[in-house]
Amino acid sequence: MTSLDVGGLTLENPLWLAPLAGVTVPAVRAFFRRLGVGLTHTEMVSAAGIVMGNRKTQDMITSPDGRDRPLILQIFGDDPALVEEGARLAIARGGFDALGINMACPMPKVFRKGSGAKLLESPKRAREMVSRLGSLGFPLWVKLRKATAAHPLSTAAFCGLLLEAGADHLTLHGRTAAQRYEGHADVEAVLALARAFPGKVSASGDVYAVEDVLRYLDGGCAGVFLARGILRDPFLVPRALARLGYPFDGSLCAPSPEREIDLLLELGRDLKEQQGERFALVLLKRFVSCMFKGFSGASVFRRAVATEMNWKGLEECLIGAQSLFRS
Repeated sequence: MTSLDVGGLTLENPLWLAPLAGVTVPAVRAFFRRLGVGLTHTEMVSAAGIVMGNRKTQDMITSPDGRDRPLILQIFGDDPALVEEGARLAIARGGFDALGINMACPMPKVFRKGSGAKLLESPKRAREMVSRLGSLGFPLWVKLRKATAAHPLSTAAFCGLLLEAGADHLTLHGRTAAQRYEGHADVEAVLALARAFPGKVSASGDVYAVEDVLRYLDGGCAGVFLARGILRDPFLVPRALARLGYPFDGSLCAPSPEREIDLLLELGRDLKEQQGERFALVLLKRFVSCMFKGFSGASVFRRAVATEMNWKGLEECLIGAQSLFRS
């Protein structure tokens, strides 16, 4: 298949790594690019943090080697002028291919400050934010949640407003803010929006299998955001690409345990170098606990990894298991 032109970007395929707080750091983004995703996102980054020069925030807008590109910087805030200034400063640093505005986060520390999904209650402010960022000359993507009857505008009307203001692409998560991450995503609401704005809408929510990807794409979505589903099963990416007819690494569709460990060792070493030992330890344990299932010795291996308290011990555990699996 040929590449896709979506939202001002030319992309290899319609499978995209979603922004995930505490997860989508550069090493993880590069890991999923290796598995085949056509686009990655930063974590959700505070515009105020960028403007104030917060050290942690500065680290979040770093792309050390470009292996994670194409990359969207996802930014959040409640003040359109401040968000514009934060985006302008981030763009000056380089390393990004598009801007994203988060109007989807339902978590209290974001929502209560007027950011994230709270913006669904303030269409004028959301429109101004999009208009200001659109003037910066970067492709502009907006991620949002499903509106309810209590909101000033319906989901479709709110999205129409954003597109008129200059948004290049919209991603709808099919849950309301009140649902947070509970219950089920409303797939039909996402597909209805995709039909209303052809080529302008991608999907987010409850993508755990190839069939979930196909349902969204066959229903008219331009792309699919992959989040918790690929933390549970990273190799969903090459399997979905295979079904869709896009280029993929066939050795990754059903990799052996030793191949999975090899990939995780590379990821862990990158994490340790870029984020530090503690972060690498926590995140790699999370991947191992989700991935290694369904074969003899899997539960013993997962328990052994879970008990390691430092990177050296974890690395030795992984290398030892790799040798065992090969034998």
